[in-house]
Amino acid sequence: MLILDNSGCRLSRRFIDPHEVDSEINRLKSAIQATSDQIAQDRDSVTREIGEEYGHIFGAHLSILTDKKLLRDLEEPIRQHNYSAEYAVTEVFDRQADMLRRVAGTLYSERANDVVDIKVRLLRQLMGVHQNSLAHLDRPVILLAASLTPSETSNLDRDNVLGFATEEGARGSHTAIVASALQIPAVLGIGRFLADVQEGDRVILDGDKGLLILNPDAETTRKYQQIIDRQKSVSQRLFSRSSAPAITQDGTEIQVFGNIEYHYESRICDINGAAGIGLYRTEFLYLGADLASLPTEEDHFQAYRTVIEAMGPNRVTTIRTFDLGADKLPSGLTTEIVEANPFMGVRSIRLSLKYQDMFRKQLRAILRASAFGPIRIMFPLVSTILEFRNAKSIFLDVCEELDEAGVPFDHSIPIGMMLEVPASIIMIHTFVKEVDFFSIGTNDLTQYSLAVDRGNKGVDFLYNSEDPAILQLVHRAIQVATMYDKPISICGQISSDPNNTMLLIGLGLRHFSVAPGVIPVIKDLCRNVTVKECEEVAKKALFMETARDIRNYLRLETDKKLGTGWTAEE
Repeated sequence: MLILDNSGCRLSRRFIDPHEVDSEINRLKSAIQATSDQIAQDRDSVTREIGEEYGHIFGAHLSILTDKKLLRDLEEPIRQHNYSAEYAVTEVFDRQADMLRRVAGTLYSERANDVVDIKVRLLRQLMGVHQNSLAHLDRPVILLAASLTPSETSNLDRDNVLGFATEEGARGSHTAIVASALQIPAVLGIGRFLADVQEGDRVILDGDKGLLILNPDAETTRKYQQIIDRQKSVSQRLFSRSSAPAITQDGTEIQVFGNIEYHYESRICDINGAAGIGLYRTEFLYLGADLASLPTEEDHFQAYRTVIEAMGPNRVTTIRTFDLGADKLPSGLTTEIVEANPFMGVRSIRLSLKYQDMFRKQLRAILRASAFGPIRIMFPLVSTILEFRNAKSIFLDVCEELDEAGVPFDHSIPIGMMLEVPASIIMIHTFVKEVDFFSIGTNDLTQYSLAVDRGNKGVDFLYNSEDPAILQLVHRAIQVATMYDKPISICGQISSDPNNTMLLIGLGLRHFSVAPGVIPVIKDLCRNVTVKECEEVAKKALFMETARDIRNYLRLETDKKLGTGWTAEE
């Protein structure tokens, strides 16, 4: 274990003599230039290693640091109040970060973290502080820290950093995104714990459940060692059978697709035997972007083409149009109204219909990419039939434009929608007449159905995708879609949990869309059950009254198939 010392960046007020002002400003400018060079190097290195979309994170940092207004803001307290450069940096950046934190929404909190990252870099330059490098460690460690910036994460020694946990941060933060891309297990934002830890303590980092267990007792250690041993053994067996189809013991084939956010994940889906891409999230293209650097049509096209070609001519790629808004909004793009609750405001398909130039640009790129392999298009967060019709009308209009321009594309692309709000499932009998396929997004469906903000730690205990109400909605959606012979999948987290596989098959699901890493597990479980067994499991689960009872029951049934010790007990 390694505890990261974050000291060295908290400063007391220090003044300079008036005759030192010019030299102090020159020192500030030199530090800004040196820090800019560092960020540019990180941007280029990350872009080469894991992709341009990750490099955009550091490109956004560079844009902030080289902004002329920022320099004026930093110079002002030095000239007017004789502050030191270090204290001016602390004052200006802390004020900006505090302002961002006061704005509701995860996105603004993440931008505050970006500001802090830049501040720390700049202060280290000014102070000549060189923190112990995390790029070259002499032993394997679990890293514990108050926080880690994206730049620090990108430079971690991947051979020796087994994983890390932080007091601050969030699962959707830039730090988490970089960690995921580098395949480093991480648990972020778990609250204050460093005061209770010292070098030499034993810890268990459970990335699956988001847990950090300090000084575990012998029984807990034994259970987790069993899980590790079991997963290693199962993983070896599953990998050898990853390309085999997922056919139940009574002959029903289950299609298991992959969910991806970044194009490199398509390779993992391919290796793990995915039937195709069931959900390609496209928001990453806007990561760190502002109005001056929104992705071009060519940026979209190249990203989509990479994934489509990786899947080949026989596996479909389902591209979800951008699900922006709420906590995911490019800098400078506003909805022109103050949204007290942006998750119920102008987001997803509503934002696409509002900013039609952006929407058309994406649709053009998707259509162009369809010339290189089979695709499907899916609209997110549709709540009314008029929204779907309006979006499809724009799509058809773009098709006509490309036809007139002689641009080749697939003229028979299926158009589907996400079922993420209760209204769309209640009215699914209306949608089935016009929609080619469905995908149930249980993450948002759970949030909207149970009136629980999934990012609010005060009520997160109520956020359960296995809640009886959610299962009733899922069951209804599958029943109606099947009745009308419309393909339906689930792409929310519920389908990526092997403990839910038997339940979902029993409810009638035949198309799963899951995290790339669990594809072999889900497929193997499908091979070890019968549909009749699964229907019995689903029947019992539907009559249970609490999510906890349902989860415990499903875990026991899954253990019978995978063997005990696959998952930790709740």
